Amino acid sequence: VQLQASGGGLVQAGGSLGLSCAASGRTSSSYAMGWFRQAPGKEREFVAVITWSGGSTYYADSVKGRFTISGDNAKNTIYLQMNSLKLEDTAIYYCAVDRMAPRTYFRVNWKMYDYWGQGTLVTVSS
Repeated sequence: VQLQASGGGLVQAGGSLGLSCAASGRTSSSYAMGWFRQAPGKEREFVAVITWSGGSTYYADSVKGRFTISGDNAKNTIYLQMNSLKLEDTAIYYCAVDRMAPRTYFRVNWKMYDYWGQGTLVTVSS
């Protein structure tokens, strides 16, 4: 599976930005696809995840109510709509696939994800 993330850019605090991640290759209904981010000098952190089959979602507390993850199975693409952006949202955003996503909970540890996109930079300015 290859992942191609796009949509990053520069936005003012309080603004909105949308990211996309297109998957190519064989996908499966057992997959979950997530967004992670990594700010300079910080560890990679979980942002949001969506199941490929039923569209169930889960968010990090830091983005809940501001970010929305969605998916389009026909296009093998997931999206991350980011609203009310804050300075601390500045990071490189990565999409990733969890091939063996559990049915009863979501994995938030980036080390459990198998395939990764190249990352797209989001910069929030004051």
